[in-house]
Amino acid sequence: MERRLAAVLIADVVGYSRMSEIDEARTRLLFHSDLRELFEPRTAQHHGRLVKTMGDGVLVEFHSVVDALHCAVELQQEKARRNAALPPEQRMVFRIGVNLGDFIVEGDDIHGDGVNIADRMQVLAEPGGIAISGTTYDHVKSKLAIGYRALGEQKVKSISEPIRVYRVVLDPVTEGKISGARRDRQSGAVHVAAIGIATLLFAGLTWWQPWQPGGDASVVSSDTRPSLVVLPFDNLSTDTEQGYLADGLTEDLTTELARIPGLFVISRNAAFTFKDKPRLPSDVSTQLGVRYILEGSLRRTGGQMRINANSSTP
Repeated sequence: MERRLAAVLIADVVGYSRMSEIDEARTRLLFHSDLRELFEPRTAQHHGRLVKTMGDGVLVEFHSVVDALHCAVELQQEKARRNAALPPEQRMVFRIGVNLGDFIVEGDDIHGDGVNIADRMQVLAEPGGIAISGTTYDHVKSKLAIGYRALGEQKVKSISEPIRVYRVVLDPVTEGKISGARRDRQSGAVHVAAIGIATLLFAGLTWWQPWQPGGDASVVSSDTRPSLVVLPFDNLSTDTEQGYLADGLTEDLTTELARIPGLFVISRNAAFTFKDKPRLPSDVSTQLGVRYILEGSLRRTGGQMRINANSSTP
């Protein structure tokens, strides 16, 4: 078995399932256009190798971690410029994660914890942003005209040890600077709310004894754990940009609940197929095979934010 040390970049489209639900053919065309016009030339320019595409994701390998992050920065900057000239329904936004680590090589493919960590980094990136691992940061912190926001150590799925995580700040004014703030004020409040909701929900589920089967047996998975989906929270603010906060709350809730032992939580990709669509609990339960449904809304007015959440069974 061959192994090597390398840098990996993983990019993933934000809200891809929702876009495909609206117009699958156009969404695939937009993705492949970005792949051909953006990812392939930038990858070649920075001496990378496009390993493969994975649905709405892109996996790229680099010999140099500086080249990997430089490529990621230019990809996001160029994508932001292109999106500014497009109507909202044609804007494809990426999250990017970068990791420097050890990989297993099989033919032209690579996999292992090094790739998994890069994937976890992109999940922690903001829409249109970049998140990197601590090993990446240690090698690039003074090499590029960017800044960094430290998120501290994060426990991520399928990785036993916590990983140091940093978000890239693309403003050149912040070059070489690192902020100790874990998140900005809005997203930090959303994350705290997500943890609180997850805690209360789990207490409620335990009190209801969800491990006891009930209801329609046709929607009970063969997995004996209680099953739950966090549906996309509605943005009730007049500012449509607050939709990112609502999506962030949905994703944070999914992540926090997935960490609870004995609870099976449906992936965010599956949940987001129901975004902005009329949905009956019975339909969601049947399509996803879950017993519990969590949904809610977010409303921000001035400096105040109100989050409502409720859980139900079909």
